Amino acid sequence: MSVLNTLAAFVVALGVLIVVHEYGHYLAARLCNVRVLRFSVGFGRPLLVRRFGRDATEWVLAAIPFGGYVKMLDERDAAVAPQEAGRSFNRQSLGRRFLIVIAGPVFNFLFAILIYAGLYMHGMPEARPVTAEPAAGTVALEAGLRAGDTVRSVDGEAIATWQELRWRVIRGALQREVLRLEVAATSGSISVRLLDLRGFRSREFESDAMERIGLRLYRPPLEPVLGRVVAGGAADRAGLRSNDRVLEAEGKPVAAWEDLVGLVRERPDRVLKIKVEREGVVRAVEVLPEAVNEGGQRIGRIGAGPLLSPSHASRVLVQVSYGAWESLTRAVAKTWDISVFSLKMLGRMLLGEVSWKHLSGPVTIADYAGQSAQMGWLSYATFLALISISLGVLNLLPIPLLDGGHLMYYALEFVKGSPVSERAIELGQRAGLALLLVIMAFAFYNDLNRLFSG
Repeated sequence: MSVLNTLAAFVVALGVLIVVHEYGHYLAARLCNVRVLRFSVGFGRPLLVRRFGRDATEWVLAAIPFGGYVKMLDERDAAVAPQEAGRSFNRQSLGRRFLIVIAGPVFNFLFAILIYAGLYMHGMPEARPVTAEPAAGTVALEAGLRAGDTVRSVDGEAIATWQELRWRVIRGALQREVLRLEVAATSGSISVRLLDLRGFRSREFESDAMERIGLRLYRPPLEPVLGRVVAGGAADRAGLRSNDRVLEAEGKPVAAWEDLVGLVRERPDRVLKIKVEREGVVRAVEVLPEAVNEGGQRIGRIGAGPLLSPSHASRVLVQVSYGAWESLTRAVAKTWDISVFSLKMLGRMLLGEVSWKHLSGPVTIADYAGQSAQMGWLSYATFLALISISLGVLNLLPIPLLDGGHLMYYALEFVKGSPVSERAIELGQRAGLALLLVIMAFAFYNDLNRLFSG
């Protein structure tokens, strides 16, 4: 995917999430009859300014897109006319101030819930939770899992897709649990397998945790015939089309889809010469696999999937969709689970049990935005939901300058019965700024490390 497309996907994602977050603050302020002076998407020099409403609120699009803010009438910032004093933020009750501040993160969570509910109702083809043969020495092999086993439930919780299985196992690995898996063998027999994750080491999250555990997605043998070709991807740019049969790659015969996948993965940003058969005509094609990071490794991808026959599709894919109410409840549960998991991972990072390499900055997020947009609107919507949850969780952390820092001050005000002193707030802001700069430095370092070293 081109840099411009990746940048566009990133900017759109940032814009949407900033508007959602700040609109939460804005709406809560309006409900509390606080005058809003400015609603800004971005920081720095205003590029576009418009005024609307009875309060002549400024709606601003600014030059630096990494954030936004809602500026309210406040006597601590400037003199306020006596007739407007009752509409200033600092004159509001503790409960109203708390509501206005927390509304931003809450809107991020509500936005994620809305997306997940829509995806659950829409439905999409997803991989069935069918396992490949576990590698030697892995926990999955010791548990007795075999190729073709279908996981039906984990600790009594029904599992319908590979993504659900992955999410539940990763949570179990973080908590170092023993998971009770109900599996159906290819023969149809039902059995229970105990996946003992108590010895799983936190540093193994730095690579593909599922691979380390021994759980790999079952992939039936497939012919080397292209199915879906992603628009704008490396395969599309090289002129490859659906139903093209790959005969050779780098002079080597390609007998199965996995042979092609292996060669593509080995050649990130290196031209791959292949021969394909299309409508009886053999063509020579050069394709340049795009470099992506996966499990700490730099691999190549061309943006194409295999052609699945109906029998193969029914074996490996399942269409999952739910009614409105169940979709909503599942969306709430998923948003809650991801939020809690994010907090636990942050806690493990602070304790040194999980590497800070998992912290990502704008470069990695932009890369994910581009990749998800390239895969289609369903993947992009899922990406938006996940980042919206992350933004909500981040803003609730008790760090001065963030929403969570203001909420911490309000909690202290509730306990002591009077506002926190201006001096304490000033010192807190300095400490908060220093902490945020350290976190940003870690994130940028990880981004650059992934970008240049893979």
